[in-house]
Amino acid sequence: MKVTICDDSIEDLRKIEKLLQKYIDLNNSAHFEITKYSDPGKLTQDISNRQFADIYILDMIMSNQTGIDIGRQLRKTGCQNPIIYITLSDDYALDAYHIHAVRYLLKPLNETDLFEAMDYAISCGEVKNSPVYLIKTKDGLISAPYSKIEYIENVSRTLDVHLTDGRNIRSIFIRKSFDNEISELLQDRCFIQAHKSYIINLNCVKQLTLASVIMESGKQIPVSKTRAASVKKAYLAFIAEQYR
Repeated sequence: MKVTICDDSIEDLRKIEKLLQKYIDLNNSAHFEITKYSDPGKLTQDISNRQFADIYILDMIMSNQTGIDIGRQLRKTGCQNPIIYITLSDDYALDAYHIHAVRYLLKPLNETDLFEAMDYAISCGEVKNSPVYLIKTKDGLISAPYSKIEYIENVSRTLDVHLTDGRNIRSIFIRKSFDNEISELLQDRCFIQAHKSYIINLNCVKQLTLASVIMESGKQIPVSKTRAASVKKAYLAFIAEQYR
């Protein structure tokens, strides 16, 4: 992942970079390259050449150009990646809203605000890049990004979809078999059917035991005897792949 900072104040540029380095140190899962620009013209040139970052942290008021100008350029080129604005004034808040910025932070910047903004920006990127699973509910179709699904349980011919943020989505009565309903997810290497009534996201497994898997939420999912060997094999292969 690439994070770009643009601020024409060298001092502020260094402060933001220092805070990002601390964010990386505190988050084992945060791995990204930091690119700095003190010249907004150089950044706009790179954007024109379609050299995009995954997340942008932009000063709002700079010489010759504003962060809004850069944001508009990004959106015109089709780049919808998260933008975090940092500024001394809240005069441009409405403009930032029209750019669909994820956060608008005031200087002097504190780590709590920036860290929360980074968490949200990263989650936006994950959702955007993740395929989605469509669930038919009484309120209509609801899409759940694969990356946000912890596990799905078959409950009396309905799908109980448990998300990583603690929410549940309950489907309407399913006419097809559970196996047919989850066949799409099973094409993704992150998912495996642990039991006739459960499919789990291997990214969310905390512990594997002889007869169950314990998810990050603490939920204990049963593993059927007929699937125990394949679940163990898939889980160990998945873990090994993460540490290559």
